[in-house]
Amino acid sequence: MTRALLAGGATAVFLASLLGAQPASAAAGGPPADPDKMTIEIATVNGSGCRQGTAAVAVSEDNTAFTVTYSDYLAMVGLGSSPTDFRKNCQLSLVVHVPQGFTYAIASADYRGYASLEDGAYATQKASYYFQGSPDTAARNHVFYGPHDNNWQATDETDWAQLVWAPCGVQRNFNINTELRVYAGSSDPATTTSFMTMDSTDGELNTIYHLAWKECPA
Repeated sequence: MTRALLAGGATAVFLASLLGAQPASAAAGGPPADPDKMTIEIATVNGSGCRQGTAAVAVSEDNTAFTVTYSDYLAMVGLGSSPTDFRKNCQLSLVVHVPQGFTYAIASADYRGYASLEDGAYATQKASYYFQGSPDTAARNHVFYGPHDNNWQATDETDWAQLVWAPCGVQRNFNINTELRVYAGSSDPATTTSFMTMDSTDGELNTIYHLAWKECPA
């Protein structure tokens, strides 16, 4: 397992977009010129980490990213926890309306939050992405080790050639499955508590998904 980057600063957001890596023919299309023609809404939200009313979606002005904000997403193990608290998950099904003649893919995703891990404890953050009805699923996993008591950040990136594009001319929901797990490891759960949250110090987390755009075939 590789050690994920642990980044400090609750307001630090790493904006890693792969749009600059696209070929000239795709880049010429670029994001749609009229941002009012793209909207994203939550169709369904399920999971122990995103109870109803605790997740929201906003679209950037240039249509190259959207942000999912969580207000109650925390996994923990040890004192004060229940046997099921070590794992929290969230499945979002998003309805993405795009301008006619364009399609999109998720080029990268930035996650951040806070983790308090005892010496010997560790945690994992996992995400998978797929379009409704598609067999293609992209999954990424990051591991964080204690001792740690600070903000964390992880970025999932996809090469342009491996992007999974939304089908042209068909409305398909885009699904995002995320998960946090915290393990006691060699720490003592009878005397300590370790936790990880997708929830910054101000009570909100902005998880940013960067979009790549291209024109559909004629």
